[in-house]
Amino acid sequence: MAEPARRHATYQDVLDAPEHLVAEVIDGELVLSPRPAASHANVSSALGDELGPPFRRGRGGPGGWILLDEPELHLGVQPQIVVPDLAGWRRERLPSIDPQLAYFTLPPDWVCEIVSPSTGKLDRARKLPLYAAFGVRHAWIIDPLLRTLEVRRLEGGRWVELGTFADEARVRGEPFDAIELELGALWADLTAPNP
Repeated sequence: MAEPARRHATYQDVLDAPEHLVAEVIDGELVLSPRPAASHANVSSALGDELGPPFRRGRGGPGGWILLDEPELHLGVQPQIVVPDLAGWRRERLPSIDPQLAYFTLPPDWVCEIVSPSTGKLDRARKLPLYAAFGVRHAWIIDPLLRTLEVRRLEGGRWVELGTFADEARVRGEPFDAIELELGALWADLTAPNP
């Protein structure tokens, strides 16, 4: 007996999802993830604090970016609906944000996923290929528990790893290589891991 056709999840499924979960639609499947844990939220906020002044406002850096926490992206005709932890658009592609917008259809130039034990596989195996398919040029993967940053660039439709950095390293990571990022600032408020 043939298996019944799977119903593709829709935006209504995202809207109907419990508020305490992050709802995404990837390849027609509704994917629910827990809201970020404290370490995740701390690292996300710290990274925004580090990148915002030089790249959003041009204070101590070149400016020219719109950087957002957890923007909802609708990519493609039958949209893939994803929520990266952080995303950035160069202002020449997205000069301003319409205050009436509920989500973005323009793929960002950069995404950052902050992985946790519950989301690491999803972020790496499903979301990174999706970002590549829609031409996102740069991706960062941060692991707060391991205290690592992976920097990737899209070349020929594939991710090329430019480097993995850890602990207190000072990093010039594309596309934000105009400044030196002190990784230690991302975990400064977290309890040190056990050896």
